[in-house]
Amino acid sequence: MRKMMIVLLAAGCLGATALRAAEPPPKGHPDSSAWENLFAPDLSNADYPKGIWFVADGALTASKDEAIWTKKDYENFVMDLEFKNAPRANSGVLIYATDTANWIPNSVEVQILDDWADEWVRQPATWKCAGIFGRLAPAKQVVKKAGEWNRMTIWARGPQIDVMLNGELVTQCDMRQWNDAQKNPDGSAIPPWLNRPLATMATKGKIGLQGKHGGAPIYFRNIKIKALE
Repeated sequence: MRKMMIVLLAAGCLGATALRAAEPPPKGHPDSSAWENLFAPDLSNADYPKGIWFVADGALTASKDEAIWTKKDYENFVMDLEFKNAPRANSGVLIYATDTANWIPNSVEVQILDDWADEWVRQPATWKCAGIFGRLAPAKQVVKKAGEWNRMTIWARGPQIDVMLNGELVTQCDMRQWNDAQKNPDGSAIPPWLNRPLATMATKGKIGLQGKHGGAPIYFRNIKIKALE
């Protein structure tokens, strides 16, 4: 009997953990003013190519297409930030990265894009801003025009990733549904350079920001993070 009770208690704990992981994110962006800064003002807790990333006019930006990474690994967190696209900007928030030298197939990219630029409007829906790049399109396109500040909140709880952009919950992704390296669950094609199914990827790793991709600058500010239980 005692052994059975232990098994049942353990199962209950696992069930509670799964339930917490499946909880929907709050309605609206959180008050992140008291949260920890993801990067120190002097970037002392970051790994990045020296001279590439810098702070200008209160915003973090890069002069080349090189990512900046946390030195610390994160799992089960909520991240809140603001970003501003230059015309044609193509960037991203990179989470769960297990190999920062080869991060493209070894991380999950929450896409940042100037959706309204001529060169991006005809790209696949899975490339649009606030989607999971190459995997899942956002439900709506709500990114502002280049030159305006946007707010993004990312909830990452194990395989569940939810993204709110400018007050609207536009992306809800359960990584466990992506079991194929070539096709998304809806049948759309996955870019060939994303050659690992999301279901096989870790849900703990570094967090990064993509730099000046395609020659168009990207700007970040108020980058905050809070651990989730």
